[in-house]
Amino acid sequence: MSALETPARVGTAAAAIDRATAEGRAALVAYLPVGFPDVDGSIEAAKAAVAGGADVVELGLPYSDPTMDGATIQRATEVCLTNRTRPADVLRAVEAVAATGAAVLVMTYWPPIDRYGVDRWAADLANAGGAGLITPDLIPDEAGAWLAASDAHDLERVFLVAPSSTDARLATTAAACRGFVYAASLMGVTGTRASVGAGAADLVRRTRAAGAERVCVGLGVSTPAQATEVAGYADGVIVGSAFVQRLLDADSTTAGVKAVGELAEALAAGVRARS
Repeated sequence: MSALETPARVGTAAAAIDRATAEGRAALVAYLPVGFPDVDGSIEAAKAAVAGGADVVELGLPYSDPTMDGATIQRATEVCLTNRTRPADVLRAVEAVAATGAAVLVMTYWPPIDRYGVDRWAADLANAGGAGLITPDLIPDEAGAWLAASDAHDLERVFLVAPSSTDARLATTAAACRGFVYAASLMGVTGTRASVGAGAADLVRRTRAAGAERVCVGLGVSTPAQATEVAGYADGVIVGSAFVQRLLDADSTTAGVKAVGELAEALAAGVRARS
C-alpha cells in the first residue's frame, strides 16, 4: 500500500508550508525527541507544540552518536536511550501526533534506518501517517536506497545544506529534496544562541536560486524575535533546542508539556509578526 492510499496520513510538510505562505507568514517547525522525558510524555509535548501553533513537527529517533546535536539535545537523547526508546516507539508517536492534523517528519541519523531496513521503514512510516524523513548525516549522493524507498511510498525527504555548501551542492540537494530543504544557519551543532547565523539569509537566497521551492532554517533559533527575523526570509523556522530545554528545566512532565505549548504560542506569534 502506498502512502497516498494510507488513511492515517493526513498531511505533508510541503502542504503545511504552502498554507502558511498563503497566509503571508512562515511555517513554524518544532523538533522534539521521542522518549524524553518518556515516550508518552514526548507525545504530549509534541501535541502541545501543535496546539500552540506549530505547523510541522519533527520527531527525533534517538541515536547514540548524534554528531549534529548540541549539549541540550544530547542530554535528552541520553535519557531516551536509557529508556530504551525504539523505532516502534517513534512510529507510535508519529501516529499519535499526525492524528492532530499536523505534518509529522522523523529526524534521525541514517544508521538506525539502515539497520531497521530502508524499505520496511518507509512502509511503516507511511502507514503511521508520517510525512517523511530528515537525515542530517545522509547526502543525496549516498542516498540511493532512501530515494527509491521514499519514491515508492510517496514520502518527503529532507536533506541539509550549510553556509559552506557550494552552488553545485545546493543544486543537487535541492533536486533531491521533496518537501523542503533544511538550511543550517551556521556551521556547528544545535543549540540556543544569542543570534542567528549571519549567513543564513544569503544561504536561503542561494538555495532558492539553486532550484529549491521551499527552504526552512534551523540551528540557533530559540526566541520569538529570532523567529520573526528568520521568517522574514525563509519559508519555515525550525526550533528544537529551545523546546527541549523547556522539558529539561521543568520539575514534572505536566509542567514541561505546558512550557512547550507556551513557547510554541510565542514562536507562532513571532513567525506571524514578519513584515
